[in-house]
Amino acid sequence: MQQTTNTILMIRPVSFRMNEQTAVNNYFQEDLGYKNAEINTKAQVEFDAFVEKLRSVGINVVVEEDDKLNDTPDSIFPNNWVSFHANGDVAKYPMFAENRRRERRDEVFVRLEEEGFVIENIVDYTSAEHEGFFLEGTGSMALDRENRIAYCALSARADEELFIEFCEDFEYTPVIFIANQTVEGKRLPIYHTNVMMCLAETFTVICLDTIDDKKERKNVVKHLKQDGKEIISITEDQMHQFAGNMLQLRGENDQRYLVMSEAAHNSLTKTQIANIEKHCPILSSSLETIETCGGGSARCMMAEVFLPKA
Repeated sequence: MQQTTNTILMIRPVSFRMNEQTAVNNYFQEDLGYKNAEINTKAQVEFDAFVEKLRSVGINVVVEEDDKLNDTPDSIFPNNWVSFHANGDVAKYPMFAENRRRERRDEVFVRLEEEGFVIENIVDYTSAEHEGFFLEGTGSMALDRENRIAYCALSARADEELFIEFCEDFEYTPVIFIANQTVEGKRLPIYHTNVMMCLAETFTVICLDTIDDKKERKNVVKHLKQDGKEIISITEDQMHQFAGNMLQLRGENDQRYLVMSEAAHNSLTKTQIANIEKHCPILSSSLETIETCGGGSARCMMAEVFLPKA
């Protein structure tokens, strides 16, 4: 089982804006004050430049255009509604914001099959939405696919029972904790695990400061060390620059890259950069509009495709 893939799915936005329905518990979102059409145009420019950078190093990017009819401001973040697995399974996830549920489009599966990927089975968790329980894919979970460990910071978008059900279905050992950030002097849950931790093959970039409970923090560290991951710690300030929202991918000749935004890259210290570059080079791109309005960054924009080829 490989931790990294060379193929990702990305959705090009057509109605991107600050999503008022997710802003209630995504404290990374900010209103830029531009008109929506202008925000979407800026996001498209950032998106296209990012795709070009990824393709320039041999990463296979399958780009699907969003559909205007759905009015889905966050469709640029597909990893929250779907995940693709090496045994041909696809998981569909229950989403917190009602307008995000319209992002789930079967055309995406048709497109991947046209690209030569095999989908054997769809595991659908979306009925949990009716009871008010959510689990937003590889936003809510950080998957160590190689060692079969799944990390989850519980929040309004990551229900414990649903997470355990996923782990049973997909044969992962669950590691559960609460990660908080300071918002107006209060410690409040971080909306997604993938903004405070990134799991690569031989290392992890993680904001341990967000795990206030010492026992939980110790348990996370224990699992990471047991699996031989070098722990590269980031601060809460760096996390707010999306330094936890990174993804390791494979390009040409199986070269690994740690993909992140320019803001994340700029927030890192020389020592942190050197520690990452011992493992693989960094690839970064400016995602300023997407990060500010969307409250998500590079990792959120990429749904990894591990499906078998026909």
